[in-house]
Amino acid sequence: MHIMEGFLPATWAIVWWLVALPCLLLGLYRLRRLLSVDREALALLGVTGAFVFILSSLKLPSVTGSCSHPTGTGLSAICVGPWVTSVIAAVVLLFQALFLAHGGLSTMGANLVSMGIAGPFVGYLVYRALRETPVSIFLTVFLASALADLVTYVVTSLELALAYPAEVGGFFGSFTLFLGVFALTQVPLAIVEGVVLALVFKYIVQLKPEILVRLGVFSEERIVATQRGLADAA
Repeated sequence: MHIMEGFLPATWAIVWWLVALPCLLLGLYRLRRLLSVDREALALLGVTGAFVFILSSLKLPSVTGSCSHPTGTGLSAICVGPWVTSVIAAVVLLFQALFLAHGGLSTMGANLVSMGIAGPFVGYLVYRALRETPVSIFLTVFLASALADLVTYVVTSLELALAYPAEVGGFFGSFTLFLGVFALTQVPLAIVEGVVLALVFKYIVQLKPEILVRLGVFSEERIVATQRGLADAA
């Protein structure tokens, strides 16, 4: 859920912008360096950016009275890293705030911290932890994508709880309440997102494996072994 325009107190809106801006600047630096080394990475950036935009624009009603959506940032974090993903997420959030009334400009810092920084970083850490293990590439993508989605909503709950502590229970009471609002809907959504992005990665492996090898996403040996497994399964 994007936090809507004007919902956060001004102090907290500024705090989250101050957290987000250094990460965004570093992301711009990493993006420039990536494109200077490999211009063909633009195609991968386009694919991952499109999925972040499309999935995070799907506002789905929640059984607890709110709304939820996938994020798509796990795939981007795996392919181009979490810092560059913060830039992709910033562009997506800006367009959504301006043209879809989804989120807002004052709350964009908070939305960027949850969806474009915290979620992708957790997804990236999961991917790095599993990259050199016997765990399959597709299960790695599934876990990284699903956990990036879930962590986004945990951090959003944290942001809302800090801004609006409950009269009874304070921050922890409010944090638990917001988590409960999101969890029932977000857990199955995260699982679905993990499956969808694992399937997308499957097509990248089949159609453009050389980009993944050049960017060091997975080793050539693992990509080739995965392609053989797909061919045998077919």
